[in-house]
Amino acid sequence: MDGNSASPNSPLSGEFEVNNKRSWAESPSGALYHFGTSGIAVAVATGFTHPLDVLKVRLQMQLVGQRGPLIGMGPLFIQVLKNEGPKSLYLGLTPSLTRSLVYGGLRFGLYEPSKYACDWAFGSNNIFTKIASGAFAGAISTASTNPMEVVKVRLQMNSDFRKRGPIAEIRRIVSEEGIGALWKGAGPASVRAAALTASQLATYDETKRKLVKWTPLEEGFYLHLASSTIAGLVSTLITAPIDMVKTRLMLQRESVGSYKNGFHCAYQVLRTEGARGLYKG
Repeated sequence: MDGNSASPNSPLSGEFEVNNKRSWAESPSGALYHFGTSGIAVAVATGFTHPLDVLKVRLQMQLVGQRGPLIGMGPLFIQVLKNEGPKSLYLGLTPSLTRSLVYGGLRFGLYEPSKYACDWAFGSNNIFTKIASGAFAGAISTASTNPMEVVKVRLQMNSDFRKRGPIAEIRRIVSEEGIGALWKGAGPASVRAAALTASQLATYDETKRKLVKWTPLEEGFYLHLASSTIAGLVSTLITAPIDMVKTRLMLQRESVGSYKNGFHCAYQVLRTEGARGLYKG
C-alpha cells in the first residue's frame, strides 16, 4: 500500500472529504458545469411538456369571474387542434425554453452553494437546511426569469401573437404597460417556487422513508419512482392555487376584472368562482 494514502478513519481522509465538498466553490468551471447541465436538462423537459403547459394556462383562464361548467383538458386539446392547429400547442415555446435554460441553471446552480452556506453557518446539513436552500434557490431563480414567464403566458393565450414573436411582445408590453409589467405575478411566482421546492423535498424524503418501512421496496429505481410520483402529486396540489393566481396576474390586461395583488386575486376567485376556481388547470 502507498505510504501516502490515508485510511478511511484517518484525519487526512476527513480533510479530503471536506476539500472534495468545497471543490465546486473553488472551481468556476465546476459551477459553470452545474449551471449548464441543469439548464439544458430543464429546457429539454420543457420542450416535451410545453403543449401541456399551454393547455394548463388556457384552463386557468376559463370563466374568469364566473361560475359554470368547465371544459376538461381532453376537450380543450381537441378544440385547440381543430380551431387553431397543432402549432398553437407550441405558442410561447421560445420564451419558455429560454426561461427554462436560465431558471434550471440558476435553481440547481444556487442550490449547492446555498447548502454549503448553511453547512458553514450552522454546522448542519439536515432536511430543514435542504428545504431552506431549495426554497431560496427557487425563489431567486423565479424572480430573475419572471419577464420571460410573462411573455410566455401572453403568447400562449392569444394565437394572434404567433406572427408577432416574443421580442415584439416585450416591446408592446413595455410601451403600453410599462417595464414593471414584466414583473407582474413575480410575488406569487416566487412563493410558488419556494413552496414547490420545499414540499417536494419534504414529501419525497418522508415518502421514501415510509415506503422502505411499510413495503417490500428497497433502494433503487422503483423506490425513487414511487417517491417522486407521490411528491409531485402532493406538491402540485399545494401549489396549484398559487400558480393560478400567478397566471391571472400575469395576464391582467388579458382578463376580465382587476386584481390589486395576489391576495386580492385569490379572494376574488374564491368569491366569484368558488374554491374550485383556484384549482383550474
